[in-house]
Amino acid sequence: MAAQKPRAMRSSRGNDFLKLIAHGPIDSSAGSEGLHGAIRVPGDKSISHRSIMLGSIAEGQTRVQGFLQGADALATLEAFRAMGVRIDNAGNDGLVVHGVGLHGLRAPHQPLDLGNSGTSMRLLAGLLAGQHFDSVLKGDSSLSGRPMNRVAAPLREMGARIDTEAEGRPPLHIYGGNALKGISYQMPLASAQVKSCLLLAGLYADGETRVTEPAPTRDHTERMLQGFGYKVRRDGATAIVQGGGRLCGTDIDVPGDISSAAFFLVAASITPGSVLRLEHVGVNPTRTGVIDILQLMGADIELSKHRDVGGEPVADITVRAATLKGIAIPPALVPLAIDEFPVLFIAAACANGETIVSGAEELRVKESDRIQAMVDGLQQLGVQANGTADGAVIRGGAMGVGQAGVSIECHHDHRIAMAFGVAGCRAHCRIAVPGCDNIATSFPNFGELAAAVGMPVNIET
Repeated sequence: MAAQKPRAMRSSRGNDFLKLIAHGPIDSSAGSEGLHGAIRVPGDKSISHRSIMLGSIAEGQTRVQGFLQGADALATLEAFRAMGVRIDNAGNDGLVVHGVGLHGLRAPHQPLDLGNSGTSMRLLAGLLAGQHFDSVLKGDSSLSGRPMNRVAAPLREMGARIDTEAEGRPPLHIYGGNALKGISYQMPLASAQVKSCLLLAGLYADGETRVTEPAPTRDHTERMLQGFGYKVRRDGATAIVQGGGRLCGTDIDVPGDISSAAFFLVAASITPGSVLRLEHVGVNPTRTGVIDILQLMGADIELSKHRDVGGEPVADITVRAATLKGIAIPPALVPLAIDEFPVLFIAAACANGETIVSGAEELRVKESDRIQAMVDGLQQLGVQANGTADGAVIRGGAMGVGQAGVSIECHHDHRIAMAFGVAGCRAHCRIAVPGCDNIATSFPNFGELAAAVGMPVNIET
């Protein structure tokens, strides 16, 4: 039985059909006392992707609980179904993946459409480089503009044959039947997607594949490979796999996605009177930069009920309203919070003083140019914000004073849209964000959970 598609936030009437409306600010004088409740955000997107990928090339069944029913993760799921993998719906966000082994995938009959998912495309490029068949990876207009040479170039060093469009853009044409060899690769930029791509290719390579990162990035691939019984060695900043092993099916309990939790961490921090608990959130130390940054800004965030779930650390997170202060964000924390920066820009806009972001040039080649998109939106709300080549300088202050309403362009980027939804907790005007359909890629029930805790956000048609 096929996994259910997400129903919230999807439309067949065009990308501008859905609109996020933030009605802010929350008015404590009207009886509101901030954001309250206990919620569980959807499953971690990174872990959901990898559970399908590794479960498909494992031997035996893999049972996945808490799978993210968002468009990005579902794109990965459908890609493996197209390559002959049986994936059953087990109810309540559960799946059973019937693995075909490292060499059991079959040639898809048509190009694999990965929608908006850069993770799917980059990780699949590594996995498919070692197959005996040809494949084509394509995506939507946003994904088709994102750089893929960062994976294509090192894969070619390993012996893969990959063609791209001009400037390394998708679609990717990957030719099968090429013998891969292990390489030692020094990544020029910290990127979990590049690291994971090469480690997956390394499963099919002759000899060792060694990937050295300039700064720590999320290590879900390494943890999950070991959970499937495939040895991964670590030598300082270098992850190492030996080709020719095997993966054995396992059980995976996907924790809540800290990237989704981040919107509520910021919303509760900036809304007076808030006390909010986020349950069963993944707190992998390579992903908790957003907590570290917010705490440096003065946020009141407490972790409790620490436990280990399938090799991933999990905790409940309680956040209370606090007075934030501007900081120079430490460069070492940037790779550990790269996906959370849109909403961190909102935290900076509500902080006292100046916040400086640097070393975040990766934000310019995400689903949108996230630096420019956030700076433009904040300027529309009257915030002093200026972009730099690798970040921004934001001076906190009142948002939307003297304005009846503002319409902000999110460039069909889910994190931009949700970030400006959070801004509604403090903005002195109505914020409209048209074209927010891509919220479904990572957080299909964002509107419902926002309403449940009292955030002044809803989705309109």
